[in-house]
Amino acid sequence: MRLDVFTLIPGAFDWLKERRPVAAVLGNGLELNVFNYRDTTPLSAGQVDDEPYGGGPGMVLRVDVVSAAFEAVYGGLPGHRVVALSPAGRLLDQELVEELAAEPALTLLSARFEGFDQRILDHLSTDTVSIGPYVLSGGEIPALAVVDAVVRRLPGALTEGSGEVESFSAALNGGLEYPHYTRPADFHGWRVPEILLSGDHGRIAAWRQEQVRSVA
Repeated sequence: MRLDVFTLIPGAFDWLKERRPVAAVLGNGLELNVFNYRDTTPLSAGQVDDEPYGGGPGMVLRVDVVSAAFEAVYGGLPGHRVVALSPAGRLLDQELVEELAAEPALTLLSARFEGFDQRILDHLSTDTVSIGPYVLSGGEIPALAVVDAVVRRLPGALTEGSGEVESFSAALNGGLEYPHYTRPADFHGWRVPEILLSGDHGRIAAWRQEQVRSVA
């Protein structure tokens, strides 16, 4: 998978490359590129944003800046899915994560402060995605969330079997993940459910599904 991130703070993504799940597949199933809008902006002094027409607080990422970045990296509009991170977008859930993870290539657009010129959303991106209906100082945190969630679904990103079923996945019928317990089996009288100690994997699976349904 090729995963491209366009941002004004490329250093925000450095730590992600050093840790699982990204580090486990980087260069082996994952190509992760981080591009700085300022490196290709057509404006002077590294300018990338401007005051919105009609007035109002904040600065807006300019459409010509994003277009220039695409021209430099792709030679024009990319031929794959382009996701802009915005509070007004489709809410990121596990179904969407798995949808995005199935793409051979994916571009993420982040912006600062007041966000994007609407023409970026209308003409330069294919999707708008949100991690929640609230405003952050920029799109780097949402982009980090998308990268982490998507890369977890790539083969080899996690230890064997640990990523097969995620919370809220289709396999769990959209419910919360079942409870987990580990040793000691009895701690201050707080005991692990006996069924999990039974060794009966069929009954354990049924119990886990019941726990999922009870909170769905």
